[in-house]
Amino acid sequence: MTQIDRYGVMGYPVSHSRSPVIHRLFALQTGQNMQYELLQVTPDKLDVAIRQFQRTGGMGLNITVPHKAEVIKLCDELTERASTAGAANTLTFADGEIQGDNTDGIGLLRDLTTNLGVALGGANILILGAGGATRGIVGPLLDMQPASLRIANRTLDKAQALSDHFSRSGPVSACSFNMVPVTEAYDLIINATSAGVKGEIPPYPAAAISKSTLCYDLSYGLKPTPFSEWAREQGAERSVMGWGMLVEQAAESFNIWRGVRPQTAPVLKQMKITA
Repeated sequence: MTQIDRYGVMGYPVSHSRSPVIHRLFALQTGQNMQYELLQVTPDKLDVAIRQFQRTGGMGLNITVPHKAEVIKLCDELTERASTAGAANTLTFADGEIQGDNTDGIGLLRDLTTNLGVALGGANILILGAGGATRGIVGPLLDMQPASLRIANRTLDKAQALSDHFSRSGPVSACSFNMVPVTEAYDLIINATSAGVKGEIPPYPAAAISKSTLCYDLSYGLKPTPFSEWAREQGAERSVMGWGMLVEQAAESFNIWRGVRPQTAPVLKQMKITA
């Protein structure tokens, strides 16, 4: 009997994750003999759970909220993008070691530039939230040479710390939610807060949206998220949820693990229908 390679996603909570469906579709498309599990793990059990998965023959893990920053402490080796982000969402187990990578940023870039046709060079970008999700995307966005990138957060200190961390990479600054400068329109506003998941609506800066603004929510659902609805009400040119980023970052993880890049377009189309 052929052994099935084991992978999974580890988070808390994790029951809502669509990653098992995505990786099952990728495996079918590329002829890979693998399974992908949902693993709900509380923060205090993270170390034990990862070591056990590794010890019992697991090949790799995706790491999601709230473990992305904490998990880098358990890695023997980090890729440059995981090190820069200070967070990892993809673990590979090989030769008794754990390698950490971060595919969030490249996943977002592929969705924005390839799927949505957004030009990021010279753009004014506003990111709402300063948590682990933001850590993974700031570096890759700055690599695209925007005119400006501003991180807004409920507490200024957290946004400022992130801004300082990435200050050598490009024109990044920080502010609080209620002090977002709106002297010029933003081309792209990214919601990286978890408020959509919790059903809350933070004090988003309505004046920051113009008729040419793309609003992108890293959260996703079958129905529009609170942020997506709010963006439409404010007259944004486009309001998009993070389905594309979810599928694209998963494809990058899949390629790291299996050495083959799956086609994302058919999977994205199916995910939006069956979500």
